[in-house]
Amino acid sequence: MNKKSRLHIVLFLLFLIIGIESNYGQREPQYTQYMYNIGSFNPAYAATVENFEIVGAYRDQFIGFPGAPRIIRFGLNIPLANDKNGLGFNVVNDAIGPSSQTFFDVAYSFQIKLSEVTKLSFGIDAGGSILNVDFSEGSFENPNEPLLGSQMINSFFPVVGAGVFLYGDTGYLGLSVPNFLTSDLYNDEVATIVEDQIQFNFIGGYVFDLGENLKFKPAFLVNYVDGLPLNLDLSANFLFGNVFTAGASYRLDNAVSGLAGFQISPGTFIGYSYDYSTNNLSDFNNGSHEVILKFYVGKGGAKNKEKSTRNTKGKPKQIDTPRFF
Repeated sequence: MNKKSRLHIVLFLLFLIIGIESNYGQREPQYTQYMYNIGSFNPAYAATVENFEIVGAYRDQFIGFPGAPRIIRFGLNIPLANDKNGLGFNVVNDAIGPSSQTFFDVAYSFQIKLSEVTKLSFGIDAGGSILNVDFSEGSFENPNEPLLGSQMINSFFPVVGAGVFLYGDTGYLGLSVPNFLTSDLYNDEVATIVEDQIQFNFIGGYVFDLGENLKFKPAFLVNYVDGLPLNLDLSANFLFGNVFTAGASYRLDNAVSGLAGFQISPGTFIGYSYDYSTNNLSDFNNGSHEVILKFYVGKGGAKNKEKSTRNTKGKPKQIDTPRFF
């Protein structure tokens, strides 16, 4: 076996370990377009939407490297008729090498009004994850490694999470824990791979109005797991004419990204991002692609987030303030 082949095997195992650790350390895989995927990792988000929301996302990571991560997400956010409660539903498949983990959960959230434009939402969710690992699908330098002896792992783990979400017409802050159930629920076979830890997600963003047809939209996401390096995402997007979005993102010690989005219609949004690795893996992959598609079912679509004022004649005036989250 030549040096290059051995290196690929080492990196393959590294991806596998990182992928399983990521799955246990956090329920939700990493997204570059996290500002459009808040409902997947914060159950309090469901009550904040103005319309029935359907989300589909696909992420292909480390292009050109065999066994690299691939993520597929389908989500629903459903506001209830009283404008105070909401339901959410998520299914995510996260595949890496010979492992595949499918997450599913149902969320409930309710919100209270703090002021005329500010609301605070609380949410809980429950579900589970199904982990499948088939070591027979890989080629390993040391086939006698004890970890490979079982050949197949097929396990189910329950998931219970919670979150809070503070938002207004032009900004938001959120804190969530995807899963409170940790390693004491895992069997010995899986615990030999990685020990689970509770993850905390802290997210925020704001819209600065720079003109009639231009808005600046910075955002951030912090993932914290005890014993692991802090994950920090920073992004800056510009919204042109409430239709086209373009910007960049930086993930600490990991990647730089370009982002673009287009509001195809009031009820349809599509976004794309490309990541370029800034760590040692940059020599072994061609970057990562991510696509998100959102549908808003209901009157006004994505722009049905308005505040009422009074003009000089005392009649209501609707001011369009589209949310970017």
